[in-house]
Amino acid sequence: MGARIAYNNFTGGEVSPTLNARYNLERFANFSQAMQNMRPGLHGDCARRPGTRFVADLEEFSVLVPFSFNADAANNFTIVLSDKKFRVSNGKNNLSAAIATPYAAADLLAISWAQVGDVVYLAHPAYTLHKILRQKTATPGIYAWSIVEVVLNQSIAAPATPTVTFSASGSYPLRYKVVAIDAAGKESLPSAAGECSTGKHPSDWVQGNSATVSWAAVPGAKEYNIYRESAGYFGFIGISTGTSFTDNNYEAKTDDTPKEDWDPFANGNNPGVVAFHQQRMVLTGCAGSPGYFYLSRTGDFESFRKSRPLQDDDPVEYQIASGAINAVTWAASFGDLLLGTTGSEYKATGDNGIITPKISYVTAQSYWGSAGLAPLIIGNSVLHVQRHGSRVRDLFYSLEKDGYAGNDLSIFAPHLFDGHTLKQWAYQQTPGSTIWCVREDGLLLALTYMKEHDIWGWSRHVTDGEVLSVATISGDNGDAVLLVVRRTVAGQTRYFLERLADPFQPGDDIAEAYFVDCGVSQRTTDPTQTVTGLGHLEGRTLAVLADGSPVEGCVVSGGQITIPYAAKVVHAGLPYTSILSPLSFEVQAQSGVTLGKKRAYGKCVVRLFRSVGGKYGADLDHLDDFPFIPANYGEPCEPFTGDREFTPGGGQSESTSVWLVQDKPLPWQVVAIMCDVDFGQV
Repeated sequence: MGARIAYNNFTGGEVSPTLNARYNLERFANFSQAMQNMRPGLHGDCARRPGTRFVADLEEFSVLVPFSFNADAANNFTIVLSDKKFRVSNGKNNLSAAIATPYAAADLLAISWAQVGDVVYLAHPAYTLHKILRQKTATPGIYAWSIVEVVLNQSIAAPATPTVTFSASGSYPLRYKVVAIDAAGKESLPSAAGECSTGKHPSDWVQGNSATVSWAAVPGAKEYNIYRESAGYFGFIGISTGTSFTDNNYEAKTDDTPKEDWDPFANGNNPGVVAFHQQRMVLTGCAGSPGYFYLSRTGDFESFRKSRPLQDDDPVEYQIASGAINAVTWAASFGDLLLGTTGSEYKATGDNGIITPKISYVTAQSYWGSAGLAPLIIGNSVLHVQRHGSRVRDLFYSLEKDGYAGNDLSIFAPHLFDGHTLKQWAYQQTPGSTIWCVREDGLLLALTYMKEHDIWGWSRHVTDGEVLSVATISGDNGDAVLLVVRRTVAGQTRYFLERLADPFQPGDDIAEAYFVDCGVSQRTTDPTQTVTGLGHLEGRTLAVLADGSPVEGCVVSGGQITIPYAAKVVHAGLPYTSILSPLSFEVQAQSGVTLGKKRAYGKCVVRLFRSVGGKYGADLDHLDDFPFIPANYGEPCEPFTGDREFTPGGGQSESTSVWLVQDKPLPWQVVAIMCDVDFGQV
């Protein structure tokens, strides 16, 4: 029996070997047994990942936190956290001087962060809440960076005790408090109560009666609120821009009272998770109250002052009633406030969707449990890592459930997760809608994900070293992916900040193809054989692309290499290998199932898009080169789009497939693979 088959959709990504017999799965034809340094595209193609560009030598273990003020690339940075310090980089070619922090290296990956404007808040249960600030300087485009401890409930000073005089005589004690308000509208604590013991109860005032309240000016105050005691509360009666106020028996509004200090994070009850929701800062994951979450005052992120009685904009304290006291591991604003705990996932909301201190509803949405990795919000889904850190799930609103449902996105690739944990991840929206995940052993995984088209597939990205941290920031041509990579150079362990290069685009000259890791690019007006700026790779043998042609055998000496011919555009860095192999073809035919039958691949055709080079074979140990010849002698091979025929060879086997490999610093993008398959009788 023979068949002509086509692999024309690789969106299923690399899957577990235990799935190679599940031909009845709808996604089976989209699966691959190997997808290394390749990633599935949204159109079903599979392209080689770009290389990484060397940015800076970090000298020590570091963790990246993105800083994104807006979509303008010039306002996007990465904060590089290291042992007891942080630095800032634009992700291209610089690194600021170090600024001291309290965070030890062992705690960096457990830091939760959330940004608002020029401020990034950092939470960790072993440290008090801190924030990193960016401030403008006198030089345009130059900023001053700093880190300070967050002191809650700060404001201008409270007024001194006011004096009170009543226009008539009586025996009722009239008592007043005054609150100062600064130019930003932030209120101080109230003054101590000022009292006039010869007043009258307001219900006994007659025409002409009044009380005058006076106080000393407060530095920084723009105006003052005045409150009169009524029924045990101090109710609001008016505003003054001066330092006195005449009360003409105004109604005391006891639903508007002075604020009182409240700090739920005192005595070492430090929050471990920070987020923002409905103009409030969310703090949770506290060591002393693990099942609680707290929301700041509306519009005043660092204030937890309360009114008495409580008002709708007052801070919120809520204990999740879940039987076991499961610690909150993450929080995300997604219409509702979503909370992940070690045992369940919850939705917190209120009347009309607004959470207030008086009306809050918390309901469980799933019972998978969540690891401490901050969730990713992608379109209409929230992705989180399941408890124990070895499964990735999404959450999305389900109309049928009238709540949140989700899927296990790692179900088809358990071999990439079993026995491992994910330490950090980041979402690259463009190009490719890809989630980059750092495994604890340094392997970088990628998930191509687009929920609305039911696309999700995993791939492995191997480099000569271990990836320790990942972050994305807005770049000039989409989202830039930044990595901290540990590499061995000249027998020494080094830590580098690297940036994933932009993809090879239609219209790009072959000389601009960038497929080396930890590399540099050199562009000169006149051709040269010397490539400099490679001191970080001293002694290493590099892959080189010089004016579009690959060069081998170049070893870094004295921070430079010498190539065999002069070139204007040179990319030099560490080599890496890209591998693609679909699952062996299986089908239920009229003559029966093909499972267990020996088969051999005859003539095959690979459809390429703007590719050069590459190898093929029936296994990785026996590979042949695709024939690519330049149009003119001495010139590079131009990117090729079209079909290339080949015969992979190899004998008959029950699991024969096709292996495509690219190990040169050249582009390689597979659109489809077509094969003639001959099946044996057994």
